Amino acid sequence: MELPIQITFRGMAPSAALEATVRDRASKLEQFHPHVVSCRVVIETPARHKQQGKEFVARLDIKVAGAEIAVNREHSEDAFVAVRDAFDAARRKLEDHAQIQRGDVKARAPEKTGGE
Repeated sequence: MELPIQITFRGMAPSAALEATVRDRASKLEQFHPHVVSCRVVIETPARHKQQGKEFVARLDIKVAGAEIAVNREHSEDAFVAVRDAFDAARRKLEDHAQIQRGDVKARAPEKTGGE
């Protein structure tokens, strides 16, 4: 299935290479969760003033059956590193969510409190 991907660049010029990287990484998300519905990616340079270099922020909003997974704080001085880190964090969250849906994660027993 072709995953609908929306890519937005804010505060920077669109980059074909960066867009291709995002599309490649987003296409691999279905390996980690079988029911990915959509993926929105925002890559921006915040309007903060720094003394050295630009900072890039990559934000992901991934919709899966029954939940929405967001990765909001992936900062780096390289846009490609910010995208990589954001997708790595999203992969971990997708895997955790899939395990919970399958029932692979045991429920914790309630802790006993008091003098018993």
